[in-house]
Formats: sequence, structure tokens, C-alpha cells
Amino acid sequence: MATGRNHRPATRSRGIPEATVARLPLYLRALTALSERSVPTVSSEELAAAAGVNSAKLRKDFSYLGSYGTRGVGYDVEYLVYQISRELGLTQDWPVVIVGIGNLGAALANYGGFASRGFRVAALIDADPAMAGKPVAGIPVQHSDELEKIISDNGVSIGVIATPAGAAQPVCDRLVAAGVTSILNFAPTVLSVPEGVDVRKVDLSIELQILAFHEQRKSGDGGEASPEAARAASVPADGGTAAAPAGAEAAARKGPDGDMPAVMPA
Repeated sequence: MATGRNHRPATRSRGIPEATVARLPLYLRALTALSERSVPTVSSEELAAAAGVNSAKLRKDFSYLGSYGTRGVGYDVEYLVYQISRELGLTQDWPVVIVGIGNLGAALANYGGFASRGFRVAALIDADPAMAGKPVAGIPVQHSDELEKIISDNGVSIGVIATPAGAAQPVCDRLVAAGVTSILNFAPTVLSVPEGVDVRKVDLSIELQILAFHEQRKSGDGGEASPEAARAASVPADGGTAAAPAGAEAAARKGPDGDMPAVMPA
């Protein structure tokens, strides 16, 4: 079986858009569920509904893979599972290291979905000497002093960072220097990486903040004043024109991430 370090997926070289790549795991999850139920074929409409996209977008995405289905029949489920798995690189063996074995790191180590999708947890690494040798999910934790050797010995190209924010960048730097070219970051911080290194960030607090924003809107408590109230608030008691504080207008238009105001401070 090929290892992840020596064999990279071909999606970029084949010109598949990143937005399509991001949806392929959704299709694969839906297809896997169909396969487990021994469903032989599926229509674009049924698969799109299961994946949470529209059918036109699904058909466009599959056209990049060279799959167009059969009119009146649909898509062959098993073939699509194989095809998408191949495009995502899941037919290969991808050794992964998880750095930071606190509550989150331990939960990730115990996640059973890695192995079934081609990811092998090669090592668990933590900076706490008291953790060294302690088994988590049947894998003994190793001290961070051994990080470079572990990566080299196991041919690791994917690292998962589950450390506190302050430790994440130094860990990232060591992973990259040791040859890791893809990082999944759970730490609540933005990582700086060189060209050629891919980072995917998972921030649960941000996702909750976005949900809070939508809940606020749905409940009608969005804190938005009516146009009349806004005009009244802009007129000072003496009838003059209120001046906005310096930079306030720009801040209202553009949040710290450069696209929208932050719902809550980071």
C-alpha cells in the first residue's frame, strides 16, 4: 500500500476547484451510507439532498471527476465511492500524528472514523513528561522531544495540532521543519506556514458564534435599531450633526477578518 509521503492526490493537477474538493467528502459520506444499505444506484437529486447541496452543483462537481451518470438510472454508488476516495487520496495510507493529548487530543485519538477513511494515527505526542508512556486509544503517548524522529520514522506528512493557542505556532514550525506538509489545526489561533504547506482550521468557538448570530436574527433580537431610531440617534440633543468616532465607520464596514464585523470578540 502506498504511503502518504510519496504519493499525493491528483486533484490539483487535474484542475478540480477547491470548492468542489471541499464538497467531495460530503458526497462520499452520503454514498458510504447508501453503500452500507446495499443501494446500487442513486439519482443526482437524491444524492444532492443527502449531501445538502443542489443537484445542478452536484452534477457539475461530478463532471470534474469524469462521472456523468446514466440517464434514467443515476450514478453507480460503489463506483462513485471508489472514484471519490481515489480523488481524495483515501485509497492510500496516510500516517497522522496528533500533537497535544489533552481532552480534545484524546477524543481525536479515540475517533474511529480515521482508520475507515485511510488515516492511520501513527503517534500521539505531548509536551507533558507525565503523559509519556500513557496509553490513549491503545497508543502510548510519546514526549514532544521525539517529534522529529517520529515523523521521520513513520513517513508522516499530516499533523494534527490540538495544543493550547500559545504552543500551536512553535509546534507547527517543528512539524513543517520535519517534513509535514499538511496540518489540521484545532488550536484557537491562526498559524503562519510557508508556501507549499496546507492548513485547515477547526475552531468550534467560531462556529458557535456564527450560530449565535443566526439565532439572534431568528429571535428578532439582533440589536438592529429601526431606521427611525437610527436617525434619531444620529441627531444630538442640540440639533447638530453627530460626528462618528474616528475609524468607527470603517470598523462597521470591515471586521478584524477583513470581510464582516465580528459577532463576538475573539
